[in-house]
Amino acid sequence: MNPSDIKITATPITQASCRFAVDRPLYALGSFYFGNQDVAQKSPLAKRLFAIEGVTSVLVSGEQITVNKGGYAEWVVIGKQIGAAIREHIASGQEAVGEELRRSLPSTDEIRQRVEEVLELEINPAVASHGGVVRLVEVRANDIFLQLGGGCQGCSSANATLKHGVEVAIRNAIPGVGGIFDVTDHAAGRNPYYSEARA
Repeated sequence: MNPSDIKITATPITQASCRFAVDRPLYALGSFYFGNQDVAQKSPLAKRLFAIEGVTSVLVSGEQITVNKGGYAEWVVIGKQIGAAIREHIASGQEAVGEELRRSLPSTDEIRQRVEEVLELEINPAVASHGGVVRLVEVRANDIFLQLGGGCQGCSSANATLKHGVEVAIRNAIPGVGGIFDVTDHAAGRNPYYSEARA
């Protein structure tokens, strides 16, 4: 296989996060989140990515990899290194997520129960002071789908609330969680921050 034949599209999400879409499946069985170097050592793909200076976390899901970074390196620079590491991994023929890691994941029912506990005991008491609420919509395998309501729906800080508050709390409580998705319609409600005019 010629690594240059592998097509990768990078889409920066924030200064700290970028999504890399690959033209072939990396992990067809679902999602896996690597939040530190120790877990990354058990995955050839994550190990390659964590070897790049600045990488702080990696989410592998289907044909996509979402990478978070620290420091001030621009995505146009670090992205080339990430692309090269992804191509190197695919060319190696190795698995992105091995059997040992898959066996370590909690069950869907266990994830659902623990997410509900985190929302009830940690998240909702905190966002209630702003008139907000976070609800669990669905758990698919180890992916979580949340809905923000009340003061959180349409709030300009909704993304920050999700990324820096809700997601961190859930990942700390349930390390095996894969993707965490906001399925809220932020264009609706009384304060539609994400309206068509601002899209």
